[in-house]
Amino acid sequence: MAVRPIVTYGDPVLRQLSEPVSEVNQAVKDLVSDMVDTVKKAQGLGLAAVQIGVLKRVFIVDLSAVDITANLTVFINPEIVETRGQVELEEGCLSFPGIYQKCTRPAIVHVRALDLNGRPFEMTVDGLAARAILHEYDHLEGKLFIDYISPIARTLLKGRLKKLAAAS
Repeated sequence: MAVRPIVTYGDPVLRQLSEPVSEVNQAVKDLVSDMVDTVKKAQGLGLAAVQIGVLKRVFIVDLSAVDITANLTVFINPEIVETRGQVELEEGCLSFPGIYQKCTRPAIVHVRALDLNGRPFEMTVDGLAARAILHEYDHLEGKLFIDYISPIARTLLKGRLKKLAAAS
């Protein structure tokens, strides 16, 4: 379909709560198609609809760039059912170009969602897949990965974040 511009830090839409999808129709499928094109061009591992300015509860995760056995997964109206453990790893975000920080997230996540055909599914994953799902889910809630970094790290990033916000 089309590559869409990615919203960057400083745009207030990133802090808004996304609305549920009422029906998996052609408009939603077109949105997902645009998201796939956008994440592939940006060479990202995931993308939430809000990152292209659409406040719908939709995100995609595509770990195929780092795991040849991985498939792109579409999550519509996702719910986090359970999380377990904790792990600290470096994380980045397409809405924060060039910024990577260590943050702590649950190690394992169990998620429930609808697929692109409107069928419900559930999965329990760990590692990078868990991190990517939680990261993208947070976007739907208006949360950003910098919310999880230490106050010292946030202070050190203040200048870069201000510059990024001014550019958006």
